[in-house]
Amino acid sequence: MPDLNPTSLVAPFRPYLVDALRGYSTQKFARDLSAGATVGIVALPLAMAFAMASGLKPEAGIVTAIISGFLISALGGSRVQIGGPAGAFIVIVYGILQRYGLSNLVIATAMSGVMLFLMGLFKMGTLIRFIPVAVVIGFTNGIAVLIVLSQIKDFLGLQVINMPADFFGILATLTSTLRTTNLHALGIASASLAIIIFWQFWLPRLSNDIPRAKRFAVVPGSVIALVLATLAVSSLDLPVETIGSRFGGIPASLPPFEWPALSWESARFLLVPATTLALLGAIESLLCARVADGMIDDRHNPNQELMAQGVANFVTPFFGGMPATGTIARTVTNIKSGATSPIAGIVHALVLLLIVLVAAPLATHVPLAALAAVLMFVAWNMGEWRAFVHLRQYRVPYRVTLLAVFLLTVIFDLTVAVEVGLIAACVTFIYRISSLSRLETVGIPGQIPGADGQVAVSAHRLYGALFFGAVKLVEEIENALPKQALVLDLKNVIYVDSSGADALINLARTCQKKQVRLIFCGLTHQPLDIANRSGLLLRVTEIDRFADLPGALMAVASGSPATTPNA
Repeated sequence: MPDLNPTSLVAPFRPYLVDALRGYSTQKFARDLSAGATVGIVALPLAMAFAMASGLKPEAGIVTAIISGFLISALGGSRVQIGGPAGAFIVIVYGILQRYGLSNLVIATAMSGVMLFLMGLFKMGTLIRFIPVAVVIGFTNGIAVLIVLSQIKDFLGLQVINMPADFFGILATLTSTLRTTNLHALGIASASLAIIIFWQFWLPRLSNDIPRAKRFAVVPGSVIALVLATLAVSSLDLPVETIGSRFGGIPASLPPFEWPALSWESARFLLVPATTLALLGAIESLLCARVADGMIDDRHNPNQELMAQGVANFVTPFFGGMPATGTIARTVTNIKSGATSPIAGIVHALVLLLIVLVAAPLATHVPLAALAAVLMFVAWNMGEWRAFVHLRQYRVPYRVTLLAVFLLTVIFDLTVAVEVGLIAACVTFIYRISSLSRLETVGIPGQIPGADGQVAVSAHRLYGALFFGAVKLVEEIENALPKQALVLDLKNVIYVDSSGADALINLARTCQKKQVRLIFCGLTHQPLDIANRSGLLLRVTEIDRFADLPGALMAVASGSPATTPNA
């Protein structure tokens, strides 16, 4: 009997931090402190860049990294995951801002938080893993392309008053304003990108030959690029746009709590954007947690992680933040820096808070061209570009799904892309499973000796799953019924759904009308259970059941009544 206890339907709320604090030592705290400080420095430029690329002020990204980073680490189900703003949200957040405005972005983010919490509470964390890889790669690569497109404006220093949210509008705007390229901004951006690439790929190689180079490799390349670009712009007084010239600087404090005006009309129109934020946040977070598990030989709790993401996304927008999720780049940095527990993530949030309180005025001079270079490098890293190279190795449905989701994400909308991708994946899956189900006619004489002379009989064996995509197999049997007896071997059927059971019931009724004896044999496990629950074996009493095909044929020959060995 299944467990009908209602409490078994919901996941317990138990953060990983509770277990991590048992046996926590000074040595572990020292490692977490060092890792958290490193990740905090890495997170600062990324948080500002993600916010500005989304159409928000830079402090929105920093506030998100602080509040959501603290909550996700304190309440989450992973030992080392770092939460905060992510590049995957840029396109969605920018689109919501353009279409609905800032106040509705707050509501949509909070709604997504509620959805995420409920997904975790009702143990849907494991279901996210069933989203096909082709869909995930398709929209991840599509988002990466859109991020690059959105940063060309600042990378080139173009004079654009308002950047559209759609793909063709972005291309038209960039093309029409290309003549306004700022060579100083282009130089700063190119130099920043070169520094980041050198720091990421070449400095580790130099560290093997030059031991002193290891000291510099500890500091992230994005931080070095921003510091050098800021010094160059300030000392040379270059005419490039900075955080201060566009946003007026960054406040040296956290914004106050603000409750937006809520209405049913707003919530109704924001249901689709909020669902998109929740699904994307869940996918990004759990994929990141799985990557982290592989690096530290541990296993996260997906339901607890979703509940923590839900709390973070519900709370953060009321302090001026944006959507948050688990972030792969910062999580990997946290692991490589020696983190041992969620304390490292909490330290990372506190380090960011300290930077805001002490050094916020210094961010005023950071050039936007350098931040654009940081985002372009992030976009390149987040894309699975090798998937395009190896497409020929996969079947046509996989290729079509990946390319369709990619193109729809870039050209139209992420929500449409994910919906079409999931539908395509489901249709492909149904087709593949139905093709694995087959019907085999058992080679026996058309007539076998019986108690009352020759008996006209046919026998068939079903394989695979008898579900709505494979009921045509039963219909084929129904169209060619024998005169006296039909034996159906279901020993190799692993699953029967309600449509399959209904098809069998219709077959039984047809046999009853035509006075054909119907014998099922080999019914076990789930097929037997669904046959009982659907009434197939109770309402249609003419059905005979036997353990195997030889027993069923012997029963036909002898004219013996039904038996119930499987009951």
